[in-house]
Amino acid sequence: MISAISWIPKGASKPVPQEADPPSKEEIDELVKIEALERSDDDGESDEEDEDMEVGASEQSGEVAKSSKGTEFNDITDGLRELDMDHYDEEDEGIEIFSSGLGDLYYPSNNLDPHLKDKDDDDSEDLEDMTIKPTDSVIVCARSGDDVSQLEVWVCEESDDGELNTFVHHDVIISAFPLSTAWLDCPLKGGEKGNFIAVGSMEPSIEIWDLDIIDEVQPCLVLGGIVEKKKKKGKKTSIKYKEDSHTDSVLGLAWNKEYRNILASASADRQVKLWDVAAGKCTITSEHHTDKVQAVAWNHHAPQVLLSGSFDHSVFLKDARIPSHAGYKWTVKADVESLAWDPHTEHSFVVSLEDGMLKGFDIRTATSDPAGASQPSFTLHAHDKAVCTISYNPSAPNLLATGSTDKMVKLWNLSNNQPSCVTSKNPKAGGVFSVSFSEDSPFLLAIGGSKGLLEVWDTLSDTGVSRRFGKYSKTKRPQPAS
Repeated sequence: MISAISWIPKGASKPVPQEADPPSKEEIDELVKIEALERSDDDGESDEEDEDMEVGASEQSGEVAKSSKGTEFNDITDGLRELDMDHYDEEDEGIEIFSSGLGDLYYPSNNLDPHLKDKDDDDSEDLEDMTIKPTDSVIVCARSGDDVSQLEVWVCEESDDGELNTFVHHDVIISAFPLSTAWLDCPLKGGEKGNFIAVGSMEPSIEIWDLDIIDEVQPCLVLGGIVEKKKKKGKKTSIKYKEDSHTDSVLGLAWNKEYRNILASASADRQVKLWDVAAGKCTITSEHHTDKVQAVAWNHHAPQVLLSGSFDHSVFLKDARIPSHAGYKWTVKADVESLAWDPHTEHSFVVSLEDGMLKGFDIRTATSDPAGASQPSFTLHAHDKAVCTISYNPSAPNLLATGSTDKMVKLWNLSNNQPSCVTSKNPKAGGVFSVSFSEDSPFLLAIGGSKGLLEVWDTLSDTGVSRRFGKYSKTKRPQPAS
């Protein structure tokens, strides 16, 4: 399944990512330590049961076990004797090992050597495949399968005629089931900018990976997480967390584009945290929700204003410019699945709910009194099942995409707070968990869901979208037939 999608701005990626350095001894020791922590839950009572089984088995068939070991040892010994490993490096005289029998041929230049020429061609093709052009769109998908979780870095090439060519450039194996992602360019390794992806998962930690390095085995930074996990006989597992860490899954992430070192996180531990990624520590922890916090979002026009939505059927706004202010709260009738600020105005946001509803709010009508909850600007029954994901079009005002576990993606016109469906599509992605419009190519919508298939939908190819919103397109394209 694809649980989260993030677009990378054009030109942010290195043209040719560098190969990762081999892990140091310290990194290997850390990986071993993490593996030991993960396996510690399987110890205790299960170990005792295994020991009892082993003792019982040995008492019943001790002689047979000894006999089997002896037979196995003899088989290995015979195999090694047959291979004659003592003389493995010796060559028979008169035989040219890597030769056609005509002796070694000499070519005046590498260009005349067909083998080297083919190799050069292959290398150049490989280099071309690995090169990310400034005009290429890049998408990071958080994907999980039966055995592995990974980040897939996709390249999306756009031709002049609007045709798209998408392929996986490289992937990153991650340690836990991913739930949320956020791209950030805070220069964690020096320079003016970087190219990083933050990943929230079923673990209480947040991993930050350098997307300009391939074959990396460790994140460049981990925020929070578990220090130690012990399971005592007959008692619950004792877990020790890093200072100011989340203590449950990280369900939502949001990077602040104005204050580029700040990352917000939402967790199943009911907390919202602000992290200084440059310092690698948590700076603020908020506990204004009473259930799992599913989503967080920074206001595009007032970057000190943070919105959070929770399973406690509430949305909360906190303005960092007024630390003493209690904030504003809106009450809804179901679990909050997703929320998003309108990029075209600073006072409007939309919330999607588990019951298939979509609600719009205007913060100018907010009240600090919880009992005097403000009414929504609009209420829409958008889908038959949970609306897991929403995305505003960054170029076309009032164009919103929604995705649901009913397997449908819909595009809405929210003009005058009177929503109308422009078009809908079943992208064959299964239940839809993530949709996201591109900032650079605003009418490209990335879609991911339960089938684990990434689809990039050129929404301008739809007649209704082109007729209503085509004037906002940066690229002039042929109008679709009516």
